[in-house]
Amino acid sequence: MISPAEAEQLIERHLSPFPREQCPLAAAHGRVLREPIRADRDLPPFDRVTMDGYALRSSSWAAGVRSFRVGRIQAAGMRAYALGDAADACIEVMTGAVLPTGADCVVPYEDTVRDGAVICIHESVTQLSSGSAVHRRGSDHPAGHEIIVAGTRLGGKEIAVAAACGCPTLMVSQLPRIAVVATGDELVEVEGDVAAHQIRRSNDHAIRAALALAGYPGAERFHLRDLPHEVEHLLWHILAEYDVVILTGGVSKGRFDLLPAALERQGVRKIVQGVAQRPGKPLWVGVGGRGNMVYALPGNPVSAYTCLHRYVVPALDQASGVTPRPPRIVELASAFTFKPPLVCFLPVRLETGSDGVTRAVPGPVNTSGDLAGLVGTDGFVELPAEKSEFPAGTLTPFRPW
Repeated sequence: MISPAEAEQLIERHLSPFPREQCPLAAAHGRVLREPIRADRDLPPFDRVTMDGYALRSSSWAAGVRSFRVGRIQAAGMRAYALGDAADACIEVMTGAVLPTGADCVVPYEDTVRDGAVICIHESVTQLSSGSAVHRRGSDHPAGHEIIVAGTRLGGKEIAVAAACGCPTLMVSQLPRIAVVATGDELVEVEGDVAAHQIRRSNDHAIRAALALAGYPGAERFHLRDLPHEVEHLLWHILAEYDVVILTGGVSKGRFDLLPAALERQGVRKIVQGVAQRPGKPLWVGVGGRGNMVYALPGNPVSAYTCLHRYVVPALDQASGVTPRPPRIVELASAFTFKPPLVCFLPVRLETGSDGVTRAVPGPVNTSGDLAGLVGTDGFVELPAEKSEFPAGTLTPFRPW
């Protein structure tokens, strides 16, 4: 068997980028940007007032002028007024307004006393310099500056920047068509009657929800019974229609584990079969004739859910052009022992102590079928196969659910 790192490398080498498409700004949340967003003009585009008050010349204040005559009011959204030539000239301004022409600073209301059209600056003001309470033009980003790099998954702040830069549409990765296929005669739908020898389908629901949370909504669910003709027929249709196929169950060495052979008969070329890890040792990965990736995950729920987050979601991100980031490194909060010579994917709960350090509290499940045991955990750490004893304080990569 190969290691998880080798499996990851094999998958990465066989991935093809998803196509690009223009997406309306209103629908771009959660999508992956494929072209950078640049400032279409200076940001801010003008010298912007940052406090309600009075715009004037700092040189007048420096020359000893303390009383100023208010000429007019300038609100946000109005063209800039001219201050005038008089040394005691000022204009009342609102936050967000353009700084009046000829003014170079703003004195806030609270530093003044007003009597009719005249304001007096408090004696407590000991310094007033050019640029006070002014957000200078282009001080955030000059025109043409790259603000958001390609490979960013778009959230609220990125959408706001795109809107501010005049981008009604954005170039993003197409969302892949994903099929999630649960296999096994023992499975029944959630709303159906369940006999003593049956279990309700949960893997496909869990995977579909996790994919949506990761930025890949709309996966379609299917069920395959352990019937060779049914497996062959439905697989043919799914492989012809979907960009990514995720199967659960039927990939081990049992008599009814029909998927590996059936996939190869359908022209899916195997690149991974069996990984030295627990849970998820029977993992099978292949590439279809259209270049579509096929991930056959073990049927045990914890194994399927862990393999999804260890291999499938990172692969989807890579094909979408997401800028890769190394896993977060955390330390174990308590000692843990794992005897088999396999990489251990250990569920953990993150806790931040009084010292400000975030630690991973082990939350091992009873068996790989105990999906309920993952409730309350935040993700899993990856412990190497070369050791069996992991003391508290061990540093290890963490991957969130």
